Amino acid sequence: MSWFTMAILIATAVASVRGLPAMAGYGWASIFLYVLPAIVFMVPVALVAAELASGWKGGVFVWVKEAFGDRIGFSAIWQQWMQNVVWYPAQLAFFASALAYVFNPALANNGLFTGLVILVIYWLSTFIAFGGVKSFAGVSKWGFIAGTIVPSLGLVVFALMFLGSGGTSELPPASEAQWLPTWTGIASIVLIVSNFLSYAGMEMNAVHVNELDKPGKQFPKAILLSAIIILIVFIFPTLAISVGVDSTSINLTQGVLQAFDVFFGQLGIPWMTTVMALLIVFGILASVVTWIPGPSKGLLLVGRQGYLPPKLQSTNKNGMQVPIMVIQGILVTILAVLFAIVPSVQSVFWIFSAMAVQLYLIMYMMMFLAALKLRRSHPDVKRGFRTPAMGLIGWVGFLASLLAFFIGFIEPTDSGSTMGQLSYTLLLVGGIVVLGIWPFIIYAFRKESWKVYADEDHQHSAEEAGVTDAAPSTDPKTAN
Repeated sequence: MSWFTMAILIATAVASVRGLPAMAGYGWASIFLYVLPAIVFMVPVALVAAELASGWKGGVFVWVKEAFGDRIGFSAIWQQWMQNVVWYPAQLAFFASALAYVFNPALANNGLFTGLVILVIYWLSTFIAFGGVKSFAGVSKWGFIAGTIVPSLGLVVFALMFLGSGGTSELPPASEAQWLPTWTGIASIVLIVSNFLSYAGMEMNAVHVNELDKPGKQFPKAILLSAIIILIVFIFPTLAISVGVDSTSINLTQGVLQAFDVFFGQLGIPWMTTVMALLIVFGILASVVTWIPGPSKGLLLVGRQGYLPPKLQSTNKNGMQVPIMVIQGILVTILAVLFAIVPSVQSVFWIFSAMAVQLYLIMYMMMFLAALKLRRSHPDVKRGFRTPAMGLIGWVGFLASLLAFFIGFIEPTDSGSTMGQLSYTLLLVGGIVVLGIWPFIIYAFRKESWKVYADEDHQHSAEEAGVTDAAPSTDPKTAN
C-alpha cells in the first residue's frame, strides 16, 4: 500500500459532508469552530498516533497496553470498536436522507424508511468488506472522490454561481461577520463537540501501517496530507451551505441537499439535486465500507492474543473477521430499530452521534496518556517519528478530550432532542456503561485456551525497534 492510498483511506474515514449542516448554522463563526478542535484535538491525535504507530505495531490496543497493561489496552480497542457500532446508524441516517431526495424528500423524516435503509445499506457494506482490503480500498478511494470531494467542491462552486446569478446570500458579508459563536449558555455550544467526532479516526488505519513500505516515514506523511484534505472539505462547503440556507432552517440530516436545492433552483437546473444526492449516497457507502473492517480488524488481532473466544477469532479466505462483523451487524440492527419507533429522526440522529463521541473520547484520553507515559517508560524504543513537544501536545489533546467529554452530557439547544436534560444525560451515561463495560467482563472470564494464535502483529520486536533489551512482554498473564 502506498502512503498516498493510506492518506486517502484516512481522509475517507474522517472527512464527510454529514456534519456540515450542524456547523453551517454558525455562519462565519464555523471557521473558528473547525480550527479550534483541529488545533487542540485533530493535530495532537495525528502527531501522537504517528509516533505510536512508528514505534509499536498493532494500533491503539498495543499502545495503551504497553503503558497501562492488557486490561486497559483491551478496553481502549473495545471503545474504538464500539463507538463505530453506535456511529453507523447516525451516518446511515444521513445516507437515508440523501436517498430520500432522489425519490421523495418527505421520506427523510420518516423513521421507518430511515431504519430500513440503515439495515439494507449496512449489511450491503458488510458483504463488500468481506471481500478483503483490496475490495474496500478500491471502493473507498472512488467513493471518497465521487461522494465527498465532488459534492463538497460542488457546494462551493454552485454557491459562487448562485451569487453571481443574483441570488441572495443568507451569510452576511465578511465586513459584518460574527467570527465567534454567540454565547447563550453552555447548552448553545454542545453541538461544537460533534466536531470532535468529525475529526475522529485519524489513527484508525494504524492497524494497516505495516502494509506500507516504510511505515516510520510514510505514515506521518499520510496523516499530514489527510489532515489538509479534511480541513478543506469541512470549512468551505460549510460556508457555502450558510450562503444558501438560513441558519434557523438548516436540518441536521438534510442541510447539504437543502443548499443544493436553493442553488440549483436559482440556476434553473433543479434536477441536479438528485445527481448530488446520488453522489453523496455513494460517498457515505464508501465511508461505511472503510470503517467496518478497520476497528473490527483491531479487535480481531487483540482477540487472537487470548481476549476473545476462538469462535470469534476466525476469518474467511480474504482474511476478514466475519464473526465479529456479523455480531457488529446484529448490534447495528438493534439500534436501527430505534429510528423506526422514535418520532423524531433528528433527535435519534443526534443521540447516536453524541454517544459515539463519548465512547471515542474515552479511547482518545487513554491514547494520549499512554503516549505521555511511554515517552518516560520506554525512551529507548526507536520511533520513526517523534512528536515535537510531546508533553505539551499530549496534555493539550487529553484535556481537550476530557472537556469535550463532560460538555457532551449537556443536552444541546438545536439538536431536535426534547427529552429534557436529566433524561438525556441518563440515556448517554446508561448507553456508555452498557456498551463500554464488556471488555472488563470478558477479561475477567477469559481462558488460557482462547489464545490459539501467535499473532506477530502484536509483538514488539527489539531488533526491529533498534534497541538491545527485549521489549515488554505481550503475554496477557505477564504484562504490567
